[in-house]
Amino acid sequence: MLTLESKIEELPAVGPAYVRKLQKVGIETARDLLFYFPFRYDDFSDVKKISEVELGNVVSVVGKIVDIQNIRTRRKKMSLTEALIEDETGSIKAIWFNQPFLTRNLKKGVNVCLSGKIVFVQDGFQISNPSYELLGSGQSLHTARLVPIYHETEGLSSKWLRVHLKAVLKLADEVEEFLPPSVIKNQNLLSLSKAILQIHFPDNEESAKAAKRRLAFDELFLIQLYMMMQKKKWQENKAIKIKFTRNIEKEIRDFIEKLPLKLTNAQKISSWNIIKDFKKNRPMNRLLEGDVGSGKTLVALISALAVVKSGYQVAFMAPTEILARQHFAEATERFSLDCMKNGVHSLECNKFQVKQNKPSCRLKPELQFSNNLRDIKIALLTGSESKILINEKVEKISRSKLMEKIKIGEIGLIIGTHALIGKKVKFYNLAYSIIDEQHRFGIEQRGKLQNEIVSIQEGLKTVPHLLSMTATPIPRTLALTVYGDLDLSLLDEMPRGRQKIITKLVAPANRNLAYKFIGGQVQKGRQVFVICPLIEESDVLEVRSATEEYEKLSKNIYPDLKIGLLYGKMKPKEKEEIMQKFSQGKIDILVSTSVVEVGIDIPNASVMLVEGSDRFGLAQLHQFRGRVGRGEHQSFCFLFTDSTASKTHQRLKALIRCDNGFELAEQDLKIRGPGELVGIRQSGLPDLAMASLADFELIKVVREEAEKIIARSGSLQKYPKLFEKLKKFTEKVHFE
Repeated sequence: MLTLESKIEELPAVGPAYVRKLQKVGIETARDLLFYFPFRYDDFSDVKKISEVELGNVVSVVGKIVDIQNIRTRRKKMSLTEALIEDETGSIKAIWFNQPFLTRNLKKGVNVCLSGKIVFVQDGFQISNPSYELLGSGQSLHTARLVPIYHETEGLSSKWLRVHLKAVLKLADEVEEFLPPSVIKNQNLLSLSKAILQIHFPDNEESAKAAKRRLAFDELFLIQLYMMMQKKKWQENKAIKIKFTRNIEKEIRDFIEKLPLKLTNAQKISSWNIIKDFKKNRPMNRLLEGDVGSGKTLVALISALAVVKSGYQVAFMAPTEILARQHFAEATERFSLDCMKNGVHSLECNKFQVKQNKPSCRLKPELQFSNNLRDIKIALLTGSESKILINEKVEKISRSKLMEKIKIGEIGLIIGTHALIGKKVKFYNLAYSIIDEQHRFGIEQRGKLQNEIVSIQEGLKTVPHLLSMTATPIPRTLALTVYGDLDLSLLDEMPRGRQKIITKLVAPANRNLAYKFIGGQVQKGRQVFVICPLIEESDVLEVRSATEEYEKLSKNIYPDLKIGLLYGKMKPKEKEEIMQKFSQGKIDILVSTSVVEVGIDIPNASVMLVEGSDRFGLAQLHQFRGRVGRGEHQSFCFLFTDSTASKTHQRLKALIRCDNGFELAEQDLKIRGPGELVGIRQSGLPDLAMASLADFELIKVVREEAEKIIARSGSLQKYPKLFEKLKKFTEKVHFE
């Protein structure tokens, strides 16, 4: 007797070969097969008499086969199967390509249902390559209805899946309902068993939509519950409650007033919300998201200043050494009087101007802060180096000495990479942790990072306040689900004076004109990024690799210019040398992979050239574009593509029209889907949930219902079935 837990090999007519194919797509039990949902439907529900069919329509016809034969064409050496079908109103020819085996099942005199598109040939209408089904075989599965289409693998077709799903469909009644009755009633949802029946073989389009809504609701509801419980669990920890004195508040105001730029309202609001969170004894868990150049790092440094001046430590973690060094450079610049004093290298100050390849690094008069900032001690700790800023002087320091200074509380602001959460790093009184480009660590790692941040508080009874930052604007639907455990701060304004970057789509015929323009920019003293999607040549993807592009540009296009190469698999020291040369103006054109997508700040760079731009999403292209336009010079972004696809050009033209990252993120979500947008395929979210992450209205009601349940029972003790379902769901999805 079949049950939900029956192994797939126990199903009728499922031999070892099919068992292996099913296991390949994650189906090992009858339950797995039942929950293997279609991703779309072929609409064959329009059943017509043969005399009623119209050109171009997809229809189903029922009739008797009056003739069928296989024909071999001479010209293309193609096998055709032709059949003539008639009903009481007329006859129509059906044709299949390269399927001679059909004559074994489709015999003269047999009654069939055919579903397909009506086309016109010399002797009249015919139905091309139709799906077929013998009449008298029970309920229609493949024709004359909404026909489910499933994700397939080699040798495992949707037709095969439909037949075998029919065999286990009766088990839907055994699937246990886990949603609370109040939720089902409030949202007018189908029962779970009925939704499973209707998702596979819907009665009509409305039934299919209702089934999909119920099943998507389930998945989104479980995600929301998990995120809310994570947030509640995080807030049950104790954090250091920071009370700011009037003197500290005055120092922060003075610091802001003396900045060379005026904070946007969004920066002010975000900084204030963070500082308000510090005054609570529960840990902050906030996401600061903002467009390229919106000033996230400055908000982070303002909040860090408030914590350090109150006598506590701050850890500022970046995903790459390049980005960590850049943050260290900006912090030393903001918090010191002269960042070039005592021979500080250019990487310790990235706000210089390059003129005739002679770097100058001296703080502008408006950055000459008051003496009360001199006592801020800042350190850099990465896998390859350790440095410290004391009394406006940056010095190298041994790793062991730096860790000792951190342990005794001598260093206030510690900037680094994953090295900050190493087992040997001990903090004295860490009150605040900042994670830059947090999505770069991966969604699964976010929870781990939180736990590791807690664990480095060895011997303390508090956990640090946590600020995550991202330069990839997150659509509001994703913010409410995948990032539902975070409070949000948005930087949706750009600082005054930031020039709009001129973006152009370059046709292959205009490539040389673009090269000539770029050469002219270099002659004016500017620098150029060239981005390629692969490191090495690929026969599969027709895109130019970084290494090939480097060779072409340096030998054929710009033999007289200084060209560098940068990619992710380089050793950290090699990356540092390349970036330092580019920062100092010793490299005119930097050919790189997407390693430069975030964070790298070269004010003198005025051109971004993206090869194979059709290979990137809108949000990522926007990140590339944001690497230029950071100085006083007009900047340009050139999108190169050999693709002639209309959809590709439509998508790239959206980037040309729009320079708002939040708007582009919403468009990217619609075009590419949430999985590619923020990398959440790694978490294994089900297809229905993934598809519904663009449905704001559904997510809104799901969130409201989840909030009600959490309010009634934060640990779900009142809902044991829901608790058990959530446990199994999170084990399968792997959020952490």
